[in-house]
Amino acid sequence: VPHTEVYINDITTAPVTTQGPILEKHDAFPSNTNVNYIEVVNDKHIKVRTWERGAGATLACGTGSCASAVMSFEKGLTGREVDVELYLGTLHISYLEDGTVLMTGPAEEVFETELPID
Repeated sequence: VPHTEVYINDITTAPVTTQGPILEKHDAFPSNTNVNYIEVVNDKHIKVRTWERGAGATLACGTGSCASAVMSFEKGLTGREVDVELYLGTLHISYLEDGTVLMTGPAEEVFETELPID
């Protein structure tokens, strides 16, 4: 999934619903892109809001959290271990020296259904 990172000073002013859909479909991204708005709190903590391609504003995004953590490290803004604060909670992202990215966080059942198979 392609991700685009936009750094801002205050996550509460992130133009997720206004700028997100424009960037999602920009000509630079032929397959469209997810857009992550990132506020760096310190070298161990970032805040992220995500516009997902085809879905819109989301309450949390695992791939967006990983992409934001890796990019923040690569730009020298954070260390390899970072907490990513989202609307629905916090994920811990570890970016290992071999390029592996690990995501740790809570998991909760939010929906259950049964579908008949005919």
